[in-house]
Amino acid sequence: MIKKCFVFIVAVILLTSCQKQPISQSQHNNSPQNPSSLNPEANNNYGQRPQPRQETWFFGLFKKKQKLNWGDQLIVEYEERMEQNVKNKRKKAKEMEKPQYSDWTYFGHKRKPKKRPPEKMKYCDECGIRH
Repeated sequence: MIKKCFVFIVAVILLTSCQKQPISQSQHNNSPQNPSSLNPEANNNYGQRPQPRQETWFFGLFKKKQKLNWGDQLIVEYEERMEQNVKNKRKKAKEMEKPQYSDWTYFGHKRKPKKRPPEKMKYCDECGIRH
C-alpha cells in the first residue's frame, strides 16, 4: 500500500513538471528575442548582418577560421564590388576634369595643337582637321 502511494505521488510530480507552460509564461521567455504586438521594440537590428562568433579550440589557444554562410558571402562580395565601382567612378570623374577632356580647344589631343598661319597649316590625322 505504501509503495503504491509513493509511486502515485512520484507519477503526479513528474506529470505536473512535464506539462506545457501557459501562453503568458512562454511569451515572457521569448520576448527579448522576438518582437510582438505586446513588445514591438524588442531587438531592433533588422538592417544589420549577424556577427559570426569566433570558435576556439583547446582553451582558446587555437582559433577556427570564420566561414560565412553562402548568403553572407554573396553580400560581402556585392559590397566589395560596389566599393570598387565607386572608386572607379571617382577615378574617371577626376580623369575627365583634365583640360584635354573639358576644354574644347584641345580637339581631342593630349596637348593643345599649335596655332599656325593659314599657309603653314598641316592636316592632323588624329582629329581630321587642319591646324
